Amino acid sequence: MLRLILITVGLVGATFASAQASEREAARYLNSVRHEPAFLRAFLTEFPKGADLHSHLSGAVYAERMLKWAAADGLCVDIDRDALLSPEPGKSCAAMNLKDAGAVAADSVHTDELIDSLSLRSYVPSPGWSGHDQFFATFAKMDAAPDRFGDALADVSARAGRQNEVYLELMESLNRRELYGYAMQTPWEGDLDTMYQKLQAGPLGANWDAIVANAKAQITQAETRRRTLLACDTEAPDPGCEVEIRFLYQVIRTGPLSGTFAGFMLGFELSQSDPRVVGINLVAPEDDPTAIRNYTLNMEMIDYLWRKKGPINVSLHAGELTLGLVPPSDLKFHIWQAIEIGHAKRIGHGIDVMYERDMPRLLNKMRDENIMVEINLTSNDVILGVAGNDHPFNLYRSAGVPLALSTDDEGVSRIDLTHEYQRAVETYGLSYKELKTLSYNSIDHSFLAPEDKAKARAKLDTRFQAFENGMSQWPRPLD
Repeated sequence: MLRLILITVGLVGATFASAQASEREAARYLNSVRHEPAFLRAFLTEFPKGADLHSHLSGAVYAERMLKWAAADGLCVDIDRDALLSPEPGKSCAAMNLKDAGAVAADSVHTDELIDSLSLRSYVPSPGWSGHDQFFATFAKMDAAPDRFGDALADVSARAGRQNEVYLELMESLNRRELYGYAMQTPWEGDLDTMYQKLQAGPLGANWDAIVANAKAQITQAETRRRTLLACDTEAPDPGCEVEIRFLYQVIRTGPLSGTFAGFMLGFELSQSDPRVVGINLVAPEDDPTAIRNYTLNMEMIDYLWRKKGPINVSLHAGELTLGLVPPSDLKFHIWQAIEIGHAKRIGHGIDVMYERDMPRLLNKMRDENIMVEINLTSNDVILGVAGNDHPFNLYRSAGVPLALSTDDEGVSRIDLTHEYQRAVETYGLSYKELKTLSYNSIDHSFLAPEDKAKARAKLDTRFQAFENGMSQWPRPLD
């Protein structure tokens, strides 16, 4: 028996030593290519990336794909605004002085102009029009985008699969038009409890069951469509079929208060009744006057429902601000309130942390309470002009706050998750172990159920083992 135990211990030790050697070889390879962009891109494409936890589905689809769907679905294009529009009932695009999307798709000049308008491609800052303006303007121009929820899921998960991602947590405002339409028939007045009762007693409450059922049905239909498009149930499935997907219900903070509160109500309902919806988030420009004015009230809405209906997972866009974009007084408390009032387990962006009151205590709190920051390097550069050493990435690292890389809106920004990993390596000189930590953080801080999180982590373990064992086959840079 002792001999068997010794043999087993020896085999385990040999396996561990072999794994360590493979990891060291991957680290050496990274160091050899960190100044070779083409080699580095190839390496990081295959590098196992746990999850993208900060991705808006509406902004993750590239404009080319959106135009293709618009053409197939008979939508129109306003050439003057370079925007997608739905035709009025019984009218053609021509009758509305608009171009048919199919005709635009066949015209290379107009296609290029539309793609530039719906994304950051070819964007150059000009007086009175910043990256912030361009970025957020794209969403209004895609408001009449084709109803392709399932197609978008297939498109985004296929891209994730090609980059060796395990999991996507996608933000989506399910059934938003119907929800907000009913909610805004009840004007905002009184305290939160009064408004909750009025919304329940009004048109929203009368249609509540149908709203919830419709949101769940949309997910079911989209998932079925995704599996069909990716051939998931055939002998040759797309790699995107292996990517797990869950949803965060995203609430819009820039509209009427009744709609925002109703959005939180639906987010809580779905999070507590449908395992495919794992939490909520709050979106739209944080510097918008309405968002600034109602920021604390929005946090109080979450706290009210948290206490009334029970805890759920919360990730919040907080601190997506910088000096000059807003007055210093608006930079002091957004991350604090997201955590202390809004119950955030994760913070999206967190750029204004260096301006927040009692910053050392805030960083220590985030570290001690394991509150992760979703880092969006390209988005922060384009929207806020914050990059390199101006970005708080190293500030968070030095304080021991957990971090993970994410894309925000990869279609609009014309990037992917691999690009963000490459940008982090090139900007901050990250080591191989630091990259692995970012990858594992994204799984460990996901809102997956515990058993699903364990499976995702095991899958990531397996992928790293295969990746590191294959280092000997990779091409080496020229001397």
